[in-house]
Amino acid sequence: MKRAFRYRFYPTGVQAAELSRTFGCVRKVYNLALQVRTEAWSQRGERVGYEATSALLTTWKRTEELAFLGEVSSVPLQQALRHLQSGFTNFFAKRARHPRFKSRKKSRAGAEYTRSAFRWRDGTLMLAKMAEPLDIRWSRPLPEGAVPSTVTVSRDAAGRWFVSLLCEDPGVMPLPATDAVVGIDVGLDHLLVLSTGEKIGNPRHERRDRTVLARAQRALCRKQKGSSNRAKARVKVARVHARIADRRSDQLHQITTRLVRDNQTLVIEDLAVSNMVGNHSLARAISDAGWRQFRQQLEYKARWYGRDVIAVDRWFPSSKLCSVCGALAAEMPLHVRTWTCGCGATHDRDVNAARNILAAGLAVSVCGAGVRPQRSTPSGQPVTKQKVLWREL
Repeated sequence: MKRAFRYRFYPTGVQAAELSRTFGCVRKVYNLALQVRTEAWSQRGERVGYEATSALLTTWKRTEELAFLGEVSSVPLQQALRHLQSGFTNFFAKRARHPRFKSRKKSRAGAEYTRSAFRWRDGTLMLAKMAEPLDIRWSRPLPEGAVPSTVTVSRDAAGRWFVSLLCEDPGVMPLPATDAVVGIDVGLDHLLVLSTGEKIGNPRHERRDRTVLARAQRALCRKQKGSSNRAKARVKVARVHARIADRRSDQLHQITTRLVRDNQTLVIEDLAVSNMVGNHSLARAISDAGWRQFRQQLEYKARWYGRDVIAVDRWFPSSKLCSVCGALAAEMPLHVRTWTCGCGATHDRDVNAARNILAAGLAVSVCGAGVRPQRSTPSGQPVTKQKVLWREL
């Protein structure tokens, strides 16, 4: 299985200048090709593919205005055209939105090199157009005998430089099968609540640095637009955000790795996080919790290790169902954290929700049942979704 290994590196002044020029040329070529393809489709109804834009790149290099494109390696420029082609392929397949133009300030600065544009020898990496190898901090070893197939160099908003090496990793193999299953309910008071009763606290990474972040943002607002001091202040703000994001990512990696290793089947809710952050009262807390990142990590690690992730419909009333008798409560306000069902069972709201999510997910995996709207019996008594799933089992 191919896997990317990302490391931080520290370029020399000459290397930083060369990479910055490359980033700018990659962005320029991407935007030019996007403009050509967009105009061809909107004006003439014509689709322009990768081959046509690649030929245009050669023409652009011969013009006086764009002659600077020939001063950098041609491989990252060709890769930018391939990425644009992939973007249009996903757009026409309705898997993504229409490609957008790259901005110098807002877009990620990066360039991708294939085997013809770098040299890998004895653990040293030399990129095209450079006389010295990159000074990489090897925080973890590459797989034994691994040779990178592609190298991606990037710079984040905080001014940090990263290199990502795509290699074959023979160490990623399915784990031994187990009978353990778990339902997972995400929240804000606790980051995760498991059907086993375990609760994982929410560290609120952004709240810990909120004062420092606010001070840096106020300093940024006081700087004159376009000045070098404003650029320095913007980097300070980005460094605070990077520190928060790194802590969040590290914690989520630890949690998801443990959950995937310990359980064969993991059941979660199919939450529309992008819609939920529209609530201005909860947007900051939801973004800080990293629910979307948690699901992404859980899904790709499950693919790596041969586990199953099941997503239950977002409208499934997991909090209002009794996990013992299946009765559906009329309402369940957010401030109610513990409640007692008519059958006498007392529930912790979040643990009960996790158990209902697990039951619904197992029903889906066994018989393909979906979480459907409520039905009524001939007697007029409502049948809860939990009871429907149990009957289909």
